[in-house]
Amino acid sequence: MDPSVGGSARQQRVGGLAALYLAAAYLVAMPFFLVVVKYPSVVDPVEKVALLVRNHESMRVMYLITYVILGVVLAVLALALYARLKDEAPALAQAATAVGLIWAVVLVASGMVFNAGMTAVVGLHGADPAQAVAAWQAIEPVAQGLGGSGGELLGGLWVLLVSVAALRCRALPKVLGWLGVVIGAAGVFSVVPALNDLGYAFGSLQIVWFVWLGIIMLRAPFAARSRAAADSSAADRASLAGVA
Repeated sequence: MDPSVGGSARQQRVGGLAALYLAAAYLVAMPFFLVVVKYPSVVDPVEKVALLVRNHESMRVMYLITYVILGVVLAVLALALYARLKDEAPALAQAATAVGLIWAVVLVASGMVFNAGMTAVVGLHGADPAQAVAAWQAIEPVAQGLGGSGGELLGGLWVLLVSVAALRCRALPKVLGWLGVVIGAAGVFSVVPALNDLGYAFGSLQIVWFVWLGIIMLRAPFAARSRAAADSSAADRASLAGVA
């Protein structure tokens, strides 16, 4: 890793903590949704609404933690990575940050739509179960679409762009960079219907990526000079040595 990476020490440490939060949120969300409530495995609309009624409070809290707050924290990480990469890979850093911020916004929107819609449907269910089911059939596709149920295009593209930029300017360990390329590609290709299951690989491997990234940003948060400044300083020293 090149020690000459940008970004203030405080911002890089905050970015490291943000990355660790994202990993923790993934670790909490995956067993909760897949094992505890088993929401993705429920197909029948009536059973889905009944599941929402039974698990309303826990799902509301989980969507707040793993979508709404996660989206805000993701934006913090995206900006910290931009500061780290912008001096050596400005175009890639800008593109990655734009995608990362868009992803953050749609995750927040997904969580808010899901929670607001779920609360309305649960309230309606006691008076008119059939109407509650019809309402959820209209609300759920919006929330799930924003959340990436059709494929992790935004998340995959963000990780891919960040990793390519990091490899170009050596702002992160090379192995971490290549791991990010693999994870990002899995996310992008998960939009293909036949390869939709790659989304699970994307989510699982991204936990490792976030943890490693967080540790790196906490341990090596800042270097005072950019590579250009370092090269300029080296040239000045060489000139002075020549004069002497």
